Formats: sequence, C-alpha cells, structure tokens
Amino acid sequence: MKFHNYFIYITTNPQRTVLYTGVTNDINLRMEQHRRDSMGIKRTFAGRYNCYNLIYHEYYDDIRIAIAREKEIKGWSRKKKVA
Repeated sequence: MKFHNYFIYITTNPQRTVLYTGVTNDINLRMEQHRRDSMGIKRTFAGRYNCYNLIYHEYYDDIRIAIAREKEIKGWSRKKKVA
C-alpha cells in the first residue's frame, strides 16, 4: 500500500489582513510558489495579497478527506479561522 501526503494549509500576508486556505501534496514546494507569486505574479490571489506566511497546516493521507476539510475551513468565518 502506498501512502500519500496531503496538506490543508492557511497562509497570510505580512500584515495578517488576508487569509488564504489551500490544499497541496507538497507543502514546501507550495510555500515556495506562494513566495514566488508574491514577488510579481499578481494574477493569483496569493500574489495579489502577498499570502506567503504559513500560519497553519494539517496532514492527511487521503485527498478526499483533505479536500473536504479545505472546503469546511473555507466556509468558516475569519474570526473562527483566526481562533
């Protein structure tokens, strides 16, 4: 049986005024992409709002569960995400 790595994560900008929630199978690569996007690729949400500071993550080995969790968190209020 092969195990997979999936992460849901929340990033923010340096001022902590914007939150971004996502899912990935390589959290280190994804954070590098967010940093790179924030340095000039303004067509992405992370690039427009400089969301490259990782503030939270969870690990899953099933992509279906990770996606469901991402959707759940995206439905939360900002107040609940910050808490």
